[in-house]
Amino acid sequence: MVPHLVTALNGPINELEARILESMPAIERWFRLEWMEHTPPFYSSVDVRNAGFKLAPVDTNLYPGGWNNLTPEMLPLAVQAAMAAIEKICPEAKNLLLIPEKHTRNPFYLLNVARLQEIFTLAGLNVRLGTLDPSIDKPTPVALPDGSELLMEPLVRTQRRLGLKGFDPCTILMNNDLSAGIPGMLEDLHEQYLLPPLHAGWAVRRKTNHFQAYEEVAKKFAKLLGMDPWLINPMYTQCGKVNFGEGDGIECIKSNAEALIAKIRRKYKEYGINEKPFVIVKADNGTYGMGIMTVRDPKELDELNRRTRNKMSVVKDGQEVSEVIIQEGVPTYERMNDAVAEPVVYMMDRYVVGGFYRVHADRGIDENLNAPGAQFVPLAFAESHHLPRVGAKPGQSAPNRFYMYGVIARLAMLAASYELEATDPDAEVYD
Repeated sequence: MVPHLVTALNGPINELEARILESMPAIERWFRLEWMEHTPPFYSSVDVRNAGFKLAPVDTNLYPGGWNNLTPEMLPLAVQAAMAAIEKICPEAKNLLLIPEKHTRNPFYLLNVARLQEIFTLAGLNVRLGTLDPSIDKPTPVALPDGSELLMEPLVRTQRRLGLKGFDPCTILMNNDLSAGIPGMLEDLHEQYLLPPLHAGWAVRRKTNHFQAYEEVAKKFAKLLGMDPWLINPMYTQCGKVNFGEGDGIECIKSNAEALIAKIRRKYKEYGINEKPFVIVKADNGTYGMGIMTVRDPKELDELNRRTRNKMSVVKDGQEVSEVIIQEGVPTYERMNDAVAEPVVYMMDRYVVGGFYRVHADRGIDENLNAPGAQFVPLAFAESHHLPRVGAKPGQSAPNRFYMYGVIARLAMLAASYELEATDPDAEVYD
């Protein structure tokens, strides 16, 4: 099922789809060569926005939750990708320690943990769950909405290794994005693989670094296809030293928003796009759809009410916002049953394994959909008829639309690879 693209401006996207499909051999070769030089993140998910005139990633998550929202048909692909990823890192691996988020009260998040455990068990590993929650001091069963349960166990740290009582893993997979900082017990591990690396967590990671890397990737890719990189790249700028509670740094956000809106307006004029440009202001180190607001007119920033200031001043785990990214707003013109929708693409290693549409009936085309009230409709990338159909009319074929989304998501994943290399504290330095 392809969501309805409600826009008179779907011409450019259809041209982009046609160009991507006719360039498929060149694109796949280009990705192969990039992966020879760069290591993909262990797993990732990417929020994509289709405006009809522009198709771009707006967020890349390196600790993706939501695996439970993917279809059962996706499992074989995910298991194969998990096998490939583990084989590259630790071919002799038999034990995998999975460390989830501490807030284990969210039943949907727990279903995601159960799905991850299932994927890696089917990939041939013994998978157990260790928690950073200090209140869990003995193996504790946690009930799931479907009647099954997960067993959460306290972590055991020795001088050089991390595991559970009677369980020594070769590989540790984090599904905890470290928003609250890096716990000491995860530092200075030896002879074990921690995936993703610590500097992928929000304690260190910044969205501006990611989109700087994405800009580089988009330029390379656009050159390959002979197109304007703006069609797949959201412009951005940044403000540090912001304090919404005190009202500090608002002037910086305002002046940067004005300048960015002017740049977007020029691009719209160049392409004959009769839309009102807007920007999205987000915490530079945030997740879970927190610390995000839409700015349609920079003057709005002069009169931020207390509720908006409070909403913008903290993100997950009560972390204060002190830096923001101001990103070109990419409207989503996809609709599912009259509700605004955006695709989220899931990857493991360098493979697209599935995805879903995030659908929100109460949000507009220029608003963040990752908010309470969102629903999830699976995209079955794994079904055989979802392989691209060469020769199908642009805009008419679900497989072709999803292939295009997979290409954009893989560009964002490659950008994450560049980003992690650039921010790696242990990177080898060559003169």
